[in-house]
Amino acid sequence: MSVRRLNHAVLYVHDLASAVDFYTATLGMEVRAHIPGQAAFLRAAGSANDHDLGLFALAASAPITADAPARVGLYHLAWEVGTLAELEEIRHRLAGRGALVGASDHRVSKSLYAKDPSGIEFEVMWRVPAEDWEAESRRGPMIAPLDLAEEMSRWGDRVTGAAAGSVT
Repeated sequence: MSVRRLNHAVLYVHDLASAVDFYTATLGMEVRAHIPGQAAFLRAAGSANDHDLGLFALAASAPITADAPARVGLYHLAWEVGTLAELEEIRHRLAGRGALVGASDHRVSKSLYAKDPSGIEFEVMWRVPAEDWEAESRRGPMIAPLDLAEEMSRWGDRVTGAAAGSVT
């Protein structure tokens, strides 16, 4: 048996209401179940999962500060979108909330990095078509600044990854 993909993630958050608002407003998730003050279960649009993200409130907790040193534990989650136009739309939403903290061209993926209201970092990314990974990997360093406008002109509105029915 082999693990095929991540089915869902569950996070502890400092303020459940602000976390639910953030993930529904910026990533378009919908609330599937809600236990006020305790937990919420959200699903991404078009997902076949019961939920993709579980959020549990931690009483008397505070957000992770921007200057907090790295520590053992989860670094970030990566959410995949089907098109670069969707990535651009999410970039605007994240920037509008002051949550966008970075953008990288990983050659085989084009990625945005953000932090939710609890300071938990996550990535939103678009995958280059698998058949182009080898050629893309030869284009330069595996981590470079992302020029989203240039990538949109190169790839157009091509649908890739899970949105195109592929898990490769």
